[in-house]
Amino acid sequence: MSKKHICPASLAGGLECRLRRLVHKPEKMLFPYLTEGMTAVDYGCGPGFFTLPMARMVGETGRVIAADLQTGMLDRLKANAAKAGLSDRIVPHLCDGTPIAEKADFALLFYVAHEVPDVASLFAEFAAFMKPRGKVLFVEPPFFHVSMRDFLAEVEAAKAAGFAASERLAMGIDRGVVLTRQ
Repeated sequence: MSKKHICPASLAGGLECRLRRLVHKPEKMLFPYLTEGMTAVDYGCGPGFFTLPMARMVGETGRVIAADLQTGMLDRLKANAAKAGLSDRIVPHLCDGTPIAEKADFALLFYVAHEVPDVASLFAEFAAFMKPRGKVLFVEPPFFHVSMRDFLAEVEAAKAAGFAASERLAMGIDRGVVLTRQ
């Protein structure tokens, strides 16, 4: 798969608009997977649409590593986290080749894998930072953006990296699966 368009930081407002909450409800989507004290990763965090709810859910004793390729997205995330009083729970991580060093209980990979030029390397990176039995909520956009064939190829890349597809999710028109680190 080749690298596709990456949403620029200048368009981050569209990633955090209130209308998006009608379709994607972070608390409802993440509730089964996050508890107080966990270490979680929001990979491709953008301005923090999922990161901030994740930080609330892991509580004061947990942390969220917010990873993004663009410093502009991380700057916007930091401002949003400060405004919400959650900066102490969120660790920004620039995806510049430096691996995520902390082991995670949970990771969110939401609408990101199709933007990565080497999906096998992406899931190998996830395998390196996920704890054994850690879960990854992996979601891709619908058919007009990511075909079923491409989504299944991404799931196979995850399996090759040491994940099991433990649960297929009904997410409206989105494609989703829970991956468990073996």
